Amino acid sequence: MEKTPVPKGTIFCQDYAAGVSVLSPVLANVPVEGRSRPLQLGPQPRIGRDDFRFSGGRAVALVRWPAAEAAGGLRGPGVGSGLSGERGMLGQEAGADTEAAELLPFLAPGARADLQAAAAQHVLALTGSGPGRTLLAGQAALLRALGELAVAPAPAPSRDASRALVNLAADPGLHRQLLAADPELPVRLLSCVLDPQWPWAEEVAAVLANLTRELAPCAALMEKLMAAEPARPGLEQLVNALCMPSYNAAAPLHYLGPLLSNLSQQAEVRAFLLDPDRCVVQRLLPLTQYPDSSVRRGGVVGTLRNCCFEHRHHTWLLGPQVDILPFLLLPLAGPEEFSEEEMDRLPVDLQYLSPDKQREPDADIRKMLIEAIMLLTATAPGRQQIRDQGAYLILRELYNWEPEADVRIACEKLIQVLIGDEPEAGMENLLEVQVPEDVERQLQHLDQQEQLELARELRGKDT
Repeated sequence: MEKTPVPKGTIFCQDYAAGVSVLSPVLANVPVEGRSRPLQLGPQPRIGRDDFRFSGGRAVALVRWPAAEAAGGLRGPGVGSGLSGERGMLGQEAGADTEAAELLPFLAPGARADLQAAAAQHVLALTGSGPGRTLLAGQAALLRALGELAVAPAPAPSRDASRALVNLAADPGLHRQLLAADPELPVRLLSCVLDPQWPWAEEVAAVLANLTRELAPCAALMEKLMAAEPARPGLEQLVNALCMPSYNAAAPLHYLGPLLSNLSQQAEVRAFLLDPDRCVVQRLLPLTQYPDSSVRRGGVVGTLRNCCFEHRHHTWLLGPQVDILPFLLLPLAGPEEFSEEEMDRLPVDLQYLSPDKQREPDADIRKMLIEAIMLLTATAPGRQQIRDQGAYLILRELYNWEPEADVRIACEKLIQVLIGDEPEAGMENLLEVQVPEDVERQLQHLDQQEQLELARELRGKDT
């Protein structure tokens, strides 16, 4: 009989059963530098509280770059008759397809460098708006040329082409057209990401992070990674690049975090990450406190959360070979003092923290950390080990401090698991509990009410 995961409203929420977390989209409305007539620019690239959200079991990280839309329309730099800036917005209904098609010769290999750069900038500007992206999605030849330009060596405008692909790939509705026009695009981009000399590897990683939100391109990229030379699989190279900040001197490669999180949707990738002989998870754990990028940090936490769905590995994850719990709890811990008796219950890394200890500043990363611990409580031995290591003490103080309602609710549910009675015999594994359909419907109704109340509370804060 097929087992029904526990729905939200009991111990685990429906979201846990809906699928593993998917970080992205990386929506990049990117400025273009060095324009003779610059587009309207916004702030620098950022990722903040409002840029993460959870939807249908997916952790979605939205990264915004400055807007590439001028208030009066999208205008090119005005170099040549085919790209006249005086034409105004290319997205006008009359002749829009013809206007877009006129860009194609300027994007082709061998085109004059200044015209090629101008055409790439113009396409990038178009991707800053929904109508512009829709217009480009209907131009298969142009999309194919854009993909080829993104991996072309200098002096080709590879950066602008890559950033345009970031914006196009941020719209899941355009993935089919993008991949139909260029089926080998993910494979070519992967080669650039893993090239330590490629200067625009960060943008290319963002494109792949967007594309791998969907299962089909994610599975295709996973197959390519796993099919690499057996001595050094592509997935291992990707993990090496993520764990080595100096891998590419020209690109920080923060978006490899969301990319790896998306790839860990696949059971084969989770099997690779959880292979005890490879020690991959152990290399990722220190990045839960990576100070320079919440994108990288959030991607790693999302990856670890996905790995925690594999309950067969919980004993290994919680055991001395990995010891994952302190790495999940430490970002949630603050400067609070505990009694000597309580302190002795905590792992050594959580004892006597400094008075200026700060919690993870991003609320949604805090929520993913809580959810990862929640998944580790799926089995009776896991629950007991987490209790024995004093997790309740850290979560109690987090609950009292937590300013965000949705994170506080997640924390409260985890505390209830830790301090509540053990399930009845036959229900010890909470990820395999069967729930009657009528009970599931009731719990889903309660869950919807809870989400509505939370939304009202959040709206009240905004006003």
